[in-house]
Amino acid sequence: MESPGASKDTSVVVVTVASGEVYIIVSLSTRVDTQVIYIDPTTGALCYKGKPGLDVFKSEEQALNFVSDGSRWNCKSVSNGRAILGYAPLGGVGLLLIAKKVTPTIPNLPGGGCVYTVTESEWIKVSLQIPQLQGKGELKNIQDLVELDIDGKHYYCETRDITRPFPSRMPLESPDDEFVWNGWFSMPFKNIGLRHHCVTLLQGFAECRSFGSLGQVEGIVTLTARRSRLHPGTRYLARGLNSCFSTGNEVECEQLVWVPKKAGPSVPFNTYIWRRGTIPIWWGAELKLMAAEAEIYVADRDPYKGSPQYFQRLSKRYDARNLDATVGGNQRKITSVPIFCINLLRNGPGKSETILVQHFVECINDIKSTKKLPSTRIHLINYDWHASTKLKGEQQTIQELWTLLEHPTMSVGISEGDYLPSRQRTKDCWGEVIYNNDIEGAFCLRSHQNGVIRYNCADSLDRTNAASYFGALQVFVEQCRRLGISLDTDRPYGYQSPDKNSGYTAPLPPGWEKRSDAVTGKVYYVDHNTRTTTWTHPCPDKPWKRFDMNFDEFRRSTILSPVSQLADLFLLAGDIHATLYTGSKAMHSQILSIFNEEAGTFKQYSQNLKITLQRRYQNAVVDSSRQKQLEMFLGTRLFKHLPSIPVQPLSVLSRPSGFFLKPVANIFPNCDGASSLLSFKKKDVIWVCPQATDAVELLVYLAEPCHVCQLLLTISHGADDSTYPLTVDVRTGQDLDNLKLVLEGATIPMCAKGTNILIPLPGPISAEDMAITGAGARLHSQDASTLSLLYDYEEVEGELNFLTRVVALTFYPALSERSLVTLGEIEILGASLPWSGAFTGEGCGAKLIEFSKKFQKESNPFMSNPESNPFSGSLSNDNVLPSDERGISGNHFVDLLTGGDTFNEPPSHPLAENVTYDGDDLDFLDQAVVEYHGAENDTKTFPEAEKTLANGNQQYIGHLKYLAGADLRKKLDFTEATELEIERLRLNLSAAERDRALLSVGIDPASINPNLLLDESYMKRLCRIANLLAWLGQASLEDRITAAIGLENTDNNIIDFWNMTGLGEKCLGSKCEVHAETGVPATPFSTVSSTSSQPSLLCSQCERKVCKVCCAGKGALLLQSYISRDPSSYGSVQSQGGSSHGGQIDVSTNRSTTIDGIICKRCCQGIVLHALMLDYIRVLTSLRRSARAGDAAYTALYEVMGSSLRDYPSERNRYSNPKRAVKAQRKLLKGEESLAEFPFASLLHLVPTAVGSAPPLSLLAPLAFGSEHSYWEAPTSDSSVELVIALGTLSDVSGVIMLVSPCGYSAADVPSVQIWASNKIQKEERSCMGKWDVQSLIASSSEFYGQEKLAGEDEVPRHIKFAFRNPVRCRILWITLRLQRPGSYSVNLEKDINLLALEENPFSQLSRRASFGGSVESEPCIHAKRILVVGSMVKKETELPPGSDQMNLRNLSDRVPQLNRFKVPIEAERLMDNDLTLEQYLSPLSPLIAGFRLDAFSAIKPRITHSPLPDAYTQDGLTLMDERYISPAVLYMQVSALQDSHKMVTVGEYQLPEAKPGTPMYFDFHRKIQARRVTFRLLGDVTAFVDDPAEQEDPNFRTSQLAAGLSLSNRIKLYHYADPYDMGKWASLSAV
Repeated sequence: MESPGASKDTSVVVVTVASGEVYIIVSLSTRVDTQVIYIDPTTGALCYKGKPGLDVFKSEEQALNFVSDGSRWNCKSVSNGRAILGYAPLGGVGLLLIAKKVTPTIPNLPGGGCVYTVTESEWIKVSLQIPQLQGKGELKNIQDLVELDIDGKHYYCETRDITRPFPSRMPLESPDDEFVWNGWFSMPFKNIGLRHHCVTLLQGFAECRSFGSLGQVEGIVTLTARRSRLHPGTRYLARGLNSCFSTGNEVECEQLVWVPKKAGPSVPFNTYIWRRGTIPIWWGAELKLMAAEAEIYVADRDPYKGSPQYFQRLSKRYDARNLDATVGGNQRKITSVPIFCINLLRNGPGKSETILVQHFVECINDIKSTKKLPSTRIHLINYDWHASTKLKGEQQTIQELWTLLEHPTMSVGISEGDYLPSRQRTKDCWGEVIYNNDIEGAFCLRSHQNGVIRYNCADSLDRTNAASYFGALQVFVEQCRRLGISLDTDRPYGYQSPDKNSGYTAPLPPGWEKRSDAVTGKVYYVDHNTRTTTWTHPCPDKPWKRFDMNFDEFRRSTILSPVSQLADLFLLAGDIHATLYTGSKAMHSQILSIFNEEAGTFKQYSQNLKITLQRRYQNAVVDSSRQKQLEMFLGTRLFKHLPSIPVQPLSVLSRPSGFFLKPVANIFPNCDGASSLLSFKKKDVIWVCPQATDAVELLVYLAEPCHVCQLLLTISHGADDSTYPLTVDVRTGQDLDNLKLVLEGATIPMCAKGTNILIPLPGPISAEDMAITGAGARLHSQDASTLSLLYDYEEVEGELNFLTRVVALTFYPALSERSLVTLGEIEILGASLPWSGAFTGEGCGAKLIEFSKKFQKESNPFMSNPESNPFSGSLSNDNVLPSDERGISGNHFVDLLTGGDTFNEPPSHPLAENVTYDGDDLDFLDQAVVEYHGAENDTKTFPEAEKTLANGNQQYIGHLKYLAGADLRKKLDFTEATELEIERLRLNLSAAERDRALLSVGIDPASINPNLLLDESYMKRLCRIANLLAWLGQASLEDRITAAIGLENTDNNIIDFWNMTGLGEKCLGSKCEVHAETGVPATPFSTVSSTSSQPSLLCSQCERKVCKVCCAGKGALLLQSYISRDPSSYGSVQSQGGSSHGGQIDVSTNRSTTIDGIICKRCCQGIVLHALMLDYIRVLTSLRRSARAGDAAYTALYEVMGSSLRDYPSERNRYSNPKRAVKAQRKLLKGEESLAEFPFASLLHLVPTAVGSAPPLSLLAPLAFGSEHSYWEAPTSDSSVELVIALGTLSDVSGVIMLVSPCGYSAADVPSVQIWASNKIQKEERSCMGKWDVQSLIASSSEFYGQEKLAGEDEVPRHIKFAFRNPVRCRILWITLRLQRPGSYSVNLEKDINLLALEENPFSQLSRRASFGGSVESEPCIHAKRILVVGSMVKKETELPPGSDQMNLRNLSDRVPQLNRFKVPIEAERLMDNDLTLEQYLSPLSPLIAGFRLDAFSAIKPRITHSPLPDAYTQDGLTLMDERYISPAVLYMQVSALQDSHKMVTVGEYQLPEAKPGTPMYFDFHRKIQARRVTFRLLGDVTAFVDDPAEQEDPNFRTSQLAAGLSLSNRIKLYHYADPYDMGKWASLSAV
């Protein structure tokens, strides 16, 4: 709801209520309403639905009353601000940055808009209860981020784009990314559709000054300095070029001058732009504490690499050739873009900066000689500022600078134009017209600046600021002259109205007048003194006349008051830029005041000395910390600084509108139906279940459909922690009829009250997959499964379903004899799709549809065009596995052991669907291996299986035979096994499908597991190199994306990052001089590299010609560059800044090695090639996971949108226009609310649906969505259909509206309708709201007959309303549609049906179309277009006041248990298997062991595990799910004991939940044991965890195979139960 005018200031109120929840209340100056944004207290995700009364209010006061329940005493804290600057959830804390105080430094730009500078900001920390694993180093980095200095150095504009030169041609929502500093921090607001609620923040300086005489304001000058974010950093860490083709301390400066609007019809203005930055070559400086100056060096390899791209970016930004061509007039045609570089470095013998001057000259000459920029003219002007000042003095230095700047300044010119308040005047405008929705009028630009002047010294600091000021001063005087403002001392300020055609003229002498010819309109001048006329201005000012003056003449002839105003702006701007870059103010600034009285020399010298010392301290001590702050604030190198932070946090879908479908029993009668278990406000409440409860079942309906990823439990109990359940089963499903077992018997440890534990949910896994795949088959074996150190060879894939709506939790108590079972808050976390955007075709929703349709068109994303897909290798599209309509499917397979088809899904049963195999049922796996007797029996042993192999399986076996021989007897080495795995992933086979194929030919899958084919030492080095490659690849990707800003994407590399050729693809070309891949005979899978079609490639190492097959991937260049520098360690990445000698690798934003060039395989070390293969497998695995998510997204969209998804958005209805849809819906609802719109509402049971019909969920879709002719219909065999609808929230329902299908009704298919309502799913508790029979209307009314005619804009679709006699408060509705039978009657008919008339003959013969315009159907069936439930939502549910139940609960929970835990003493312990196995030896006299205590691990799950995906560079940023949620890492603790019989017995296996590091967790054994030795073995996905990089000696990558944070050392204690009174004084000493 936009405001007609910005008459108020933006207000931001951050409220923390008594429960700890945080709300952001925003009232924008551009809107008349107020929005409330809720920060989820668990994950930190921002929540906003845009519903009036819930998060949209008429005023800030109403919103504040809503969140505080009408009492300000409920607010723990309130922070007021003027703008939101950013927000990010960072694990255990959410960081919200607001501007508390701002200053309007540019109050009113021409055309409107105010620029605010942030003068006081505040970081608000929001505590989150999700127990995300974070290391100490990561937590320290978060604290460092909060200390980033924002105040006084950042600015924004709420209504205009100020990231481009004034006036911007782009709207506010499309800023230039080069100058947006909070792009990453503003992303959460964009994701919820509130992109304008977080301002676009720029770093630098923006202020204005007015100047005039006699109290009259004649003009306003503004200085805006925009710092580029492409090369962020501090002085000694960001110098010269980086991989983003940008320089350190790069600033774009703009000088805008305009005449305030008076009586004239327009506002004239002009602008001038220049740049400043360090020298654009690869160089750096090494700071030495004992030396007076830093040592400057230039990179010895490709020092000018990226310089052409830097100047190309400038040329594109300041290219006005085409713009001036459209202006016309008598301007000469401009053919090039000039860039003038004013180099102010010291240049002479013995000067440290001389080397930079020499290289700068060579760089410019190199660009000119290679003709890389044909339309750009780069001119270099060297001017030693320091030497000139020292030898000639300041005045002469300035005068010589003006002489040098005269030609460049006049060549680039300035931009001139007018702001026209009315767009109607643009037709008379002579020039370029600019307008958008951000401004009311329009801008008319008569001329444009073409090209730019760039100033630089070594650091773009003091000299640069001074020189740019004196250059801008000359332009400022000319700007004023062209605006009719004279700064000459021999005449007063004067202002003349602009001439429409020829710009602005100088003031006329006394007695002169300007007139226009009545016929031609040409301007002439009248001299009343002599009574003569002339066409020529009597005394026109000479343009740029002050360039011809010396310093004294300039001072005498110029009014110095405006000059002082401009100098003041440059002084402030210089201090800002110096502080941002060096941590101290600018030096040698006294020269800016040269036109004023002389400043004290001694005072200035003392100040410069102080600043010098301050800079040296900042550069040596603080710069690295500030560099890290900037990188985190910009969202770069997060994999290094914040390695565990997910790309997108999960949402808690069990609140706020989730509820229990069935009541949960409680021992107290006055309970709230268990709603407190889903409420964060009541997380401290203890729910007490009845005594002697064998199991507690909870049936949760989620607030939105999602894929369920995690279960978060808050441990709640009294003094006895054993009252909380011991295990939990989890089932999930789209509705109650399709619940599938996701997790069975997950262990819940005993913890302190209030502890949050997180249980990962992998999705339903096929029992057959679990049985067939090694890890799942051996999980419960006493022998530990092999650790997949390289990658997960035995990954078991769970089903992904984004339509999950019902979660069934079954809790089992610890001991049946215990009287109480207590529960605490339950939260279900999941990933949901952007449904609202999908229905409207906007934002992330539109991206989602295109993303998911890709999987429908291309079932196998790994097998696309070989020319465009680096993963295709030698395979073709003919090898794509067939798939069903939903995309990739891993469920449709052929049983390779029996030869028969397996079931697609298990038999449907609401609560028991998965099959559990006993140990004996797995004997067929061993039998498959035993029956194999060699190649001669291949066709005899498994003839039927070989014939029924799917196409992908056949190819996989063919690849295996190619590597292992036709008899399959050859043992594969690591390289061959890895190549086979690559082909398996290219064929899109899961690990289970691979294992079936291998077992069908008698091969043990473990025999070709690459994780088992390397020795430990080499594997350790390989893991280090592969992990390093992942880091460097991610850094390189970030640099490429950033470097593309302002440049065209010209990435057409022939060699990709890995360059993995297909199996058997060999180089036999004569043009290749390397021949790294030769000598293998041709096979059906072999291909020959076609050298004739390939361009000639040259290895950068040996300089030999090489073909594509013999080239290593681009990633090898990154690794080779590092390993060649430090071959002994194969490890770390240096983090120091500055340019490096020889192209040093660095993952910081200021330095990252680019990967241009070619290297052949013979020049690569073997471990580098192996690392590329390993990384490639990890990437392919990730691609498969992404494909599974994309397939699941398409399936979900299809089950809601049906066939409309294929033609979306072209397949729309007449209400697709949002305004028209809202208007039609308002007429339908008549002031009430729609309560059952998907995704907030859903169906709780399966609905029978005819073939070709729209899906049942389309009945609840928004009115604006869907095809004009689509509708839902039931099979003709079903004469009765029941729709069970769960509403979005508790509501007062007044009726139901059913939209009639486009085909209309006939006499045979008009249904009767019966509706029930309830708050729970039990039918016996529901209440009948009425029964309606419309059959009797058919004979006397024509409203239902025939096809629907297209209604006008003011009409609504024909519909039937079933109104209730009285509104009912409920959550669930049962709507039964039943075809009429002879003798039926109607109830409640007359007042409850509202119909729109159609001009149809009720007695004509009727026919009804199929759902999508198919054949005519004659058999009657039930059908409908939409179902709308109307009424009003209950804004806030009434809470029961605390009563006697709380007292009774306190009495029960405070009962202290009779037995306590005490430590069992051990004699010795031993760590084995990389500290993952712990043996504890006990005395024979030890008491019976009851269990063990485990302190939660400190290792983290990193976000980056491999190099970026192939399409990461071009992807649009849509992330359906974080990879760690698609395949979650789960740990198990296996406990075994050596008893008296000298036999190891497995005591138990416990799935370990996630908790904050160090959290004590107690696990009771199923029975007490007596043992001499107890062994603990950590199993599961241990390789998915790493140590916090910030805590390692080498912080840039993972140094060891396994995380030290998973070590069992000092982490496990055995305990027994005993009475504290029996223990006596030892009780306090031995307590656990």
